[in-house]
Amino acid sequence: MNLARLIIDDREVAVPKGTTILEAAQQAGIYVPALCHHPDLRPIGTCKLCIVRVEGCPTYPTACNTLAEDGMVVQTRTDEIQEMRRHTLEMLLALTNHPVSCLFCERKNECTDLRECMRRFAVTVGCKYCPKNGECELQRAVEYVGLDRIRYKVSYQNKPVLREPFFDRDYNLCILCGRCVRVCSEVRGEAVLQFRADMHRSHWIGPEELDGSDCKFCGACVDACPTGALFARFEKWLRPESTTTTVCPYCGVGCQIDVGFSDGRLVRVRGTRGNSPNNGQLCVKGRFGLTFAESPERLKTPLIRKNGTLVPAVWEEALSLVASKLAEYRGDNFAFLSSAKCTNEENYLAQKFSRLVMGTNNVDHCARLCHASTVAALALAFGSGAMTNSIEELKDAKCIFIIGSNTSEQHPVIALKIKEAKRKGAKIIVANPRRIDLCRIADVWLQQIPGTDVALILEMCRTIQQENLMDRDFISARTEGFEEFEAALSSNTSEEASALTGVPSEKIQEAARLYAQSKPSSIVYSMGITQHSHGVDNILALADLAMMTGNVGRPSSGINPLRGQNNVQGSCDMGALPNVLPGYQAVTNPDLRAKFEKSWGKTLPAQAGLTVVEMMRAAGEGRIRAMFIMGENPVISDPDISHVIESLKALDFLVVQDIFLSDTAALADVVLPACSSFEKDGTFTNTERRVQRVRRGTEPVGLSWPDWKILCELGKMMGWEDQFNYHGPEEIMAEAAALAPSYGGITYSRLEQGGLQWPCPSQDHPGTPYLHQGQFTRGRGKFFPVSYRPSVELPDAEYPFILTTGRVLYQYHTGTMTRKVPDLNYLRGQELAEINPADAEALGLSDGDRVLVSSRRGQLQVHAKVTEKSPPGVVFMTFHFAETPTNVLTNPALDPVAKIPELKVCAVKLTKVEG
Repeated sequence: MNLARLIIDDREVAVPKGTTILEAAQQAGIYVPALCHHPDLRPIGTCKLCIVRVEGCPTYPTACNTLAEDGMVVQTRTDEIQEMRRHTLEMLLALTNHPVSCLFCERKNECTDLRECMRRFAVTVGCKYCPKNGECELQRAVEYVGLDRIRYKVSYQNKPVLREPFFDRDYNLCILCGRCVRVCSEVRGEAVLQFRADMHRSHWIGPEELDGSDCKFCGACVDACPTGALFARFEKWLRPESTTTTVCPYCGVGCQIDVGFSDGRLVRVRGTRGNSPNNGQLCVKGRFGLTFAESPERLKTPLIRKNGTLVPAVWEEALSLVASKLAEYRGDNFAFLSSAKCTNEENYLAQKFSRLVMGTNNVDHCARLCHASTVAALALAFGSGAMTNSIEELKDAKCIFIIGSNTSEQHPVIALKIKEAKRKGAKIIVANPRRIDLCRIADVWLQQIPGTDVALILEMCRTIQQENLMDRDFISARTEGFEEFEAALSSNTSEEASALTGVPSEKIQEAARLYAQSKPSSIVYSMGITQHSHGVDNILALADLAMMTGNVGRPSSGINPLRGQNNVQGSCDMGALPNVLPGYQAVTNPDLRAKFEKSWGKTLPAQAGLTVVEMMRAAGEGRIRAMFIMGENPVISDPDISHVIESLKALDFLVVQDIFLSDTAALADVVLPACSSFEKDGTFTNTERRVQRVRRGTEPVGLSWPDWKILCELGKMMGWEDQFNYHGPEEIMAEAAALAPSYGGITYSRLEQGGLQWPCPSQDHPGTPYLHQGQFTRGRGKFFPVSYRPSVELPDAEYPFILTTGRVLYQYHTGTMTRKVPDLNYLRGQELAEINPADAEALGLSDGDRVLVSSRRGQLQVHAKVTEKSPPGVVFMTFHFAETPTNVLTNPALDPVAKIPELKVCAVKLTKVEG
């Protein structure tokens, strides 16, 4: 590494070239005041507090934007520098009229709490009433430079405190550092906040109301504020007694978070800086949506149904009942729904319990409803069904093709990397029927008709082939099956592709050229193209596109599926699927099965089990008679939920294990209260294959137990004490790592230093940031000729609209967590049918009108939202709201390979509800 060696305050310091003096000082543990500086922002040196003395320099450079150089001799604290800093701070305080009682009160350390102030200052200015007291960067700077008074009159401005969702804006405490404005623009790419200064006579940061603006309430401005001007309400007054680094329990990005607790209450959340996918950044849910864990609606005790009613019970009674009843249904009469919200260790135990104790491969989870087509298709084409590259690599891609992903709402922190790539000159292609946020920065927006993705991608492939933009060296050296694929392309025409997709052929061809000629190019996608009856074909077409251009097996390229939940990747890795054991080892392979049989001491079932949709059908037909559901809510999340409810009611015995009494739990015979991720240890694996530690930060609520402990107790009660006698999650991971080669080198001790990306086969292996370097997992990548197949259900005269479903920023999945957070409900508290203005006019609908949405399977009433985001003929709805369950409408038709249901396209009609 090329280092700069310098002396700072008589200390020898060596830092990488390109490091600033301020960063070098901080690395050496030397404090230098800097109120305008923030590590996420470009240094600008406006506050002038970070001035230093550099030997041989005639001026006092600002340390934040002066590079450290070899041989420099720097002094950060001299009498002269401190005097200049005092003058600077004095002027800053006078010009901004910041209250000074919190800075200069000589008796503030004698005050004990909020209710007393030794100087009897007004509530608005007393230091104990400042939410940032003791943590304020201004307080620290004043104390450091020795400022004990100011010579100028300061008058309290008495500006109103602006109450926003989640946080308050008190510009009486603003010092115009500009951090909030700049982080909103430079880091988040929103530019919502703007200076409103009148030559320092009055100042604040606009707009006057954030609700109704383009603000995403990510909290980055709050975290960047050096004073108490911006402050989260749930964090006011209390300080953490303990702080734990863990993983956000929402989407698949796997953001690292520092959570602080005081007397069991969550009082602090920050994004973790450093070795994490997010480097300090969070979205609205990760920053402000974690208080669900302390909701009064948490399950606190086991429940048993007696005389038709769920009543409280003790653990011994509940577990004894579950063990005795399940013993009656061993074999394929039983099914287990595991959970992408639970840890790797808990998913490992779920599949082990199913296969060893219950003797069946009928185990599945919600990955079946989102990325089963990804796992199937990429395993066929590449040999591995996971995201090929790392989140951090996206910022260095030269072209990013985003298809079937509303990244800004579903994976906001990954969207930041896409926006960063754009700022660095990358070309952005968006393929989405809806006008999503990333369309604002797209070089090409392909607005295809829902369900026509294969035709769109194949036309891109055909254009690349016709214009000889292929990477023939890569094709020859690394792949097979190209000749058949190329021959199949010749049967397609640009006219047919344009007619099928609704996109002008010129636009598709422009996108193809950008993707092929801007190496490295990266593909980013999500459930917009997986939740189809032809989902596997969609992903195979993307694999073909990537391989023919050589955009696999190198940094910042690849095919990157974004997982919807925090541990979808890990629950698949751990074998919570009906056809594979942990590490994607086929249950039908006797050699692979034998390894587990030797470890577990029993012959295991050799036939693949049922998927979640097949389980529900089998339950309705009486073939599945008992079911255990851990952390899933199929009554809201599955397609055609009327049939799901009927099937669950038809069971002889249903156990649900969750943190809330979900709509599914309400149907159970026994409900077992589980811990949230803040109350247990374990690991999650994020969308980029990064295994990260989940750490307990507070005590379990009531009598709730961690999911792993519940499964262990059941396993022991049902005759397998030696196989479920774990003392904690670390022992469970050690067993899983010994049996799953891709996890072979993953241990808790290694994870203390940061996450590891699988494959990590041995304890001296550093992990794998990107897959298929030099060789595909299957040897050679395989091209698969595919052809366009229409969706199972298309619009007709009776049902003329396409309904497509998805998620929105302010809610998550079936709402069991986010609906417990009041301000998230304030921002989006009900289901809406989003329709195009032309369709609304034809139906006589205005924004906010009640509308009946009907399909061949069901109907429901919601409010209409008239918006240009939806194209004509397309209705968009979510599945977050139990009171208006959209999946009563959707189609359970399955992809023939991955058996994933058709959630993204079904035909509906809209009827205005009068009165």
